[in-house]
Amino acid sequence: MSFDTSAGTRGARQPTGAILRWVNRLVARRIRKTGTTMGFNALVLTTVGRKSGAERTTPVGWFPGPDGTWLIVASAAGAAANPAWYHNIAAHPDRIRIEVDGRKIPVTARQLRGTERERAWKQITAAAPRFAGYQDKTDRQLPIIHLTPSTGS
Repeated sequence: MSFDTSAGTRGARQPTGAILRWVNRLVARRIRKTGTTMGFNALVLTTVGRKSGAERTTPVGWFPGPDGTWLIVASAAGAAANPAWYHNIAAHPDRIRIEVDGRKIPVTARQLRGTERERAWKQITAAAPRFAGYQDKTDRQLPIIHLTPSTGS
């Protein structure tokens, strides 16, 4: 399954740099302790950098998928560009791990399309209306990623 959502031409400003990395570390620490952030369930996503090859850790909100799986949205708070972790997943789809409920779980990622995406989008925006606002800020369709435990985990 390809991860091919293009950047948009408009959107919210996406923070970058040392301050973002520092905030992400603090939020990831909180998620590891409580499992939540900003009022909804969250997990710590670990990917491998598409250019650097280094592990990258990002806190991400999640929503329940079918059969105990996870749905995450590459929203970047409505930025015109997809978040870096989206490109990292595309580059290294076999090297993804999440931390949730005190467990480290290797996962496989698949971008949802068509009616499956629409069904998930309704579920996500009903649970967290702020995501509809993120979609309004940008002209790219926010990718929804379905995470399932990797075989053998």
